[in-house]
Amino acid sequence: MIMPKILIVATGIGAYANAILPTGLWLSELTHIYHRAKGLGCKITIASPKGGEIPVDPESLKPFTLDKMSKAYWNDPEFRELLHHAQSLDEVAGRRFDCVYLAGGHGSMYDFPDNAVLQAILKTHFESGKIVSAICHGVCGLLNVGLSDGQMLVAGKKITGFSWFEETLARRKKVVPFDLEAVLKERGADYRKAWIPMTSKVVVDGTLITGQNPLSSKEMAKVVLNHLTKREIR
Repeated sequence: MIMPKILIVATGIGAYANAILPTGLWLSELTHIYHRAKGLGCKITIASPKGGEIPVDPESLKPFTLDKMSKAYWNDPEFRELLHHAQSLDEVAGRRFDCVYLAGGHGSMYDFPDNAVLQAILKTHFESGKIVSAICHGVCGLLNVGLSDGQMLVAGKKITGFSWFEETLARRKKVVPFDLEAVLKERGADYRKAWIPMTSKVVVDGTLITGQNPLSSKEMAKVVLNHLTKREIR
């Protein structure tokens, strides 16, 4: 049996534009998909726009945000080594995967939206009927992806991502480079969000799967792997 191949893309940016506050990958948004995929024997590739070090947002390592499973991975030297040596998007651009997954964290707001290599990867995989998925600020990577028919990938799609009110709750409203929720709507996306902020929300539109926030990490991993393996995984 040929196991599915998954490309997980994470940010390589470790600070906001003001260079004062640190940021990076939100750890649980990578660990949950990694854990489920690894458990099923999937072939996993971790990459970032430039490759090398994937910075982790210290906010995601605090006791009230770091869940038990993510903590175990953070304390695993072998896993930490993976985060030190991500492949670059240029290295993986010519390869084909069954699923592309964009992990979040505020750093992705800087190096995902305008990355032409990432846009090409997402376009190719989406138009080939492969799963394209993104969680939280990882959804920023979908914003500027154009398709062969001239339409934007997100146009008319049911989609979610970190809401503007959640930026307020996270106290990041004044430092983020743009309002993700507003830009998705400007691009013509059918934006959905949970009734209660900072609760799990996963939206599926065909092969496009998105999660709203870090609290969606566990459900997002389950939904993506269910679709990828075409069987129910609990």
